[in-house]
Amino acid sequence: MSKAHVYKRDHINTDEIIPARYLNTDDRAELARHCLEDLDKDFVKKVKKGDCIVAGEDFGCGSSREHAVWAICGVGVQTVIAKTFARIFYRNAIDNGFYVIELPKQIDKISDGDELAIDFKAGLIKNETTGIDIKFAPLPDFALEIINDGGLLEHIKKGATD
Repeated sequence: MSKAHVYKRDHINTDEIIPARYLNTDDRAELARHCLEDLDKDFVKKVKKGDCIVAGEDFGCGSSREHAVWAICGVGVQTVIAKTFARIFYRNAIDNGFYVIELPKQIDKISDGDELAIDFKAGLIKNETTGIDIKFAPLPDFALEIINDGGLLEHIKKGATD
């Protein structure tokens, strides 16, 4: 079960996900301590492993930095559900083994604090709080392989040994 942390805004940028003042490390645990702190100073206190972030359009816009994905992964977030993603963030997520869900039309069926059960393969979010099922287009098999292998680098290493 995943608790939804909803931010009803578009264009949450990488500097809000992980402020530039913390880009001097690639340690996910250290980055996690500052995840979303300029957007929601209490986020790291209330998020639990397996929770999800829900946002509007163009999530992850701004600078091309893997640190944004690392911070979100480091804090234990299971997925980000957004109307749309900035393409560079979207690809960085997959390349780092992190599943993201685009939900352009039904995002309003998820409220802050809702409990969600997500079936990534079937493309289904069950909002346990409201009893509503929400369908989404699952990622293609090649992206799932990269994510399941732990990211692009691990996927390439695995391919070299197969």
